[in-house]
Amino acid sequence: MSTSPIDTYWKIRLGALKKALEANNFEAYVCGDAAEAKKLVIGTILSVVKPASISWGGSMTFSASGLYDTLKARPGIEILDTFDKTIPADEMLERRRRSLLVDLFFSGTNAITETGQLVNLDMIGNRIGGITFGPKHVVILVGRNKIVSDLEEALYRIKNYAAPVNVMRLGKNTPCRKTAICDECKSPDRICNTWTITEKSFPKGRIKVVLINEELGY
Repeated sequence: MSTSPIDTYWKIRLGALKKALEANNFEAYVCGDAAEAKKLVIGTILSVVKPASISWGGSMTFSASGLYDTLKARPGIEILDTFDKTIPADEMLERRRRSLLVDLFFSGTNAITETGQLVNLDMIGNRIGGITFGPKHVVILVGRNKIVSDLEEALYRIKNYAAPVNVMRLGKNTPCRKTAICDECKSPDRICNTWTITEKSFPKGRIKVVLINEELGY
């Protein structure tokens, strides 16, 4: 079967990004789609890390991969489920605190630069907190739509696309819900509170980035 120009294009782009991430001490993988990413995590990463406890930060890409349901049903591992909408708010906050001490933490990223930097913006900070420090291992699942050329483009993408779309998804009452453009608001519902730029993984290989050749998440 012949390869289309689009497939060739993305294989080149993702291959170059994988090399950039590895130069920044990330452990990097490239997968053809979300199903392949799920198989990689279950078959390779979990078998090496052997986590006793797992949790996650908010990530539509993580949900789309099918890993959420699979990991919840996996025996012999403590699961701190921070997606469960049935529990009270105070208990949810406590789970998010405890999730910073698990063996394996899953998340997505708001943007990833071509030079291999992860750029994120959080409301509460539990997601970026887990990426930065605490969990022994971190897996970042990244759709190809998150790739940007540099930090300037990353900041713009997050403020003027990822944030407004997430505000709409979450039903928050901020100006960007109506305009789709960041207004640097002071709304109590503002979700843009804490930035992180992760330039390198420390220790080497602690953060494992799974690049997925699909458009996933926001």
